[in-house]
Amino acid sequence: MKRTAASAPRGLLRTNGRAGTSEHQRVLPDLRLRPMIAHFWWVSWSFPEPFVTETLPHPSVHLTFESASARGEIGGPAPGRFVRTLEGSGHVFGIKFRPAAFQPLLGAALSTLQGTTLAIERVFGTAGIALGKAMQRATDFEARIELAEAFFLPRARPLPSEVERMRDLVERMADDRSLVRVEDAAALVELDVRALQRRFRRYVGVTPKWVLMRYRLHEAVERLKGKRPPSLAALAAELGYTDQAHFARDFKAVVGRTTAEFARNERAR
Repeated sequence: MKRTAASAPRGLLRTNGRAGTSEHQRVLPDLRLRPMIAHFWWVSWSFPEPFVTETLPHPSVHLTFESASARGEIGGPAPGRFVRTLEGSGHVFGIKFRPAAFQPLLGAALSTLQGTTLAIERVFGTAGIALGKAMQRATDFEARIELAEAFFLPRARPLPSEVERMRDLVERMADDRSLVRVEDAAALVELDVRALQRRFRRYVGVTPKWVLMRYRLHEAVERLKGKRPPSLAALAAELGYTDQAHFARDFKAVVGRTTAEFARNERAR
């Protein structure tokens, strides 16, 4: 079956740059699942020695199945960098849910998932256990996609209007550079800041301020990877920071390296 590729990933801080091989695929789900699921993804690797990979996660829930386990894991938005050491050979199949869209399945505030994971059976019971076993037996990416779609299509109910509203707002925050303050986002949905913060804790799992900062840093990482990165002062202003120092502090706190160190490492790579 021909699948539609998803857009290129953002937030990758360190990828394969040494001996070994890796593969990363991302495809869109069945049209009926797109209100809830952003895409399916697959990562496989073979490294003769340990390799550290780093990403800046999105405000999304992921359901993952690893080659070494028959159990699925549900992970909430990570507060900082996601760092993983890959060794030997293996693979992970993942389902990325759109912001807020997992909350009706969880049946609780998504803030309870921030920076943690749940075994799949905690949400889906014995059906989730069976899905994990089937994923481990599956032979390729397409087979796993088919299992995932068969599992979620019967569970794809229309999203509550408030979930849709928060989902669409978070996704707009990723692209709309005019949204630089939480007040700007709150005004879009005609809420005061405190009401928006409460809804984000329940439906998104992180604060509106976290989302704005994370998407600004995603953009900063992509720009600093470019062949002609902008000056830090220009980049800070473009991303809505009032001064370069504030931008530099946020970048180092989340990425773990200064902007200069990150840009220098990218040039070396």
